[in-house]
Amino acid sequence: MAGLEDVEQPRGHERVAAARWSPAVEDERALKALELFGNPTEGEVPLPSRPESAATARRLTQVVVLRQWGLSPRMTEDAVLLVSELVGNAVRHTGARVFGLRMRRRRGWIRIEVRDPSRGLPCLMPVQELDVSGRGLFLVDKLSDRWGVDLLPRGKTTWFEMRVADR
Repeated sequence: MAGLEDVEQPRGHERVAAARWSPAVEDERALKALELFGNPTEGEVPLPSRPESAATARRLTQVVVLRQWGLSPRMTEDAVLLVSELVGNAVRHTGARVFGLRMRRRRGWIRIEVRDPSRGLPCLMPVQELDVSGRGLFLVDKLSDRWGVDLLPRGKTTWFEMRVADR
């Protein structure tokens, strides 16, 4: 799984702990990604279906959730981890050349979507404590408030939503 090298392994129904990262360190790279690829809140951002695109998607998520939407570092951390999992699945399992990233906010919720041209559905697998792979959707299921897949005429959109406090 992309970006989970230092993640504490989940146990039971406890909150999953992600590797700590510093938003300040990533600010410059995140702003550059926004400039180069576009703002995923204004429309779908197409990214090449390569492993290194996960870093771009994480940076875009960070700059939107933390800076543009002004949400907490913890919320940002969780959203960055989950977008990395959805992107990892799109890159590894779909055979696509490009995938799309989109972020939306409405009263009380944020929604992050990854669209790819495959109609193959992702599968939430049972996870054992010592498993080293297959945890992506498990993490999405545990950290998001809801998630799902919308089938499209040509492909699908896998998404997650998280509750947020409105100011």
